[in-house]
Amino acid sequence: MSGQEPITATAPALMSFIAMGGPAMWAIAVLSVLALALILWKVMRLLSFGAWSGGRRTAEALELWHTGQRDAAMQLLAGRSSLRAQLALAAMRAAQNPALDREAAEAETARVARKLLAQARAGLRGLELASTIGPLLGLLGTVTGMIAAFQALQEAGSRADPATLAGGIWEALLTTAAGMAVAIPAQVALTWFDSVVDALRHDMEDAATQILHGAPPAAPKLRQAAE
Repeated sequence: MSGQEPITATAPALMSFIAMGGPAMWAIAVLSVLALALILWKVMRLLSFGAWSGGRRTAEALELWHTGQRDAAMQLLAGRSSLRAQLALAAMRAAQNPALDREAAEAETARVARKLLAQARAGLRGLELASTIGPLLGLLGTVTGMIAAFQALQEAGSRADPATLAGGIWEALLTTAAGMAVAIPAQVALTWFDSVVDALRHDMEDAATQILHGAPPAAPKLRQAAE
């Protein structure tokens, strides 16, 4: 019972805090839940894509490829969920396809790269939206709260109480603080995810270049596809 008491006591306090900010605060509360869910979903998705795996299996396949064991290299990558492995396998298949010359193989690999990078970037627009509209919703709540406070001051006339005005102003400013509290973590997460996707793009580009050209310089078509 003692473990449930803090939860039951916190919930009404939280609801009262949100209610003080008015409709804008409710919108910010919903936005915060959506942003948190999106961040967690994005972390799990990037984990499933092998974003932090280091590409060890892909590196092993590249070693096999360069030693002439091409079938073994492709078999090692088959069925892998890692984006690095999927792109490397697509590049190997394109290089092995007798119907494709080098230019056509690069175009096919670039097409697969675009598809995989689009999957890796899924959800980032939502975080960008949360980081943008969070402060705007907070500002909207503050402006509407200030309008209500000054309307009350005008109606009170000479009997206006400065304490009442101050109370209305700090309640209005709550939405600005709440909007920033949502926007800052969303922007941090967005920047972090962007850096992870950029690292994936670099690794995929490097692997495809080694397969299609056998040299370390980055493939221009893959860079264009990633951008």
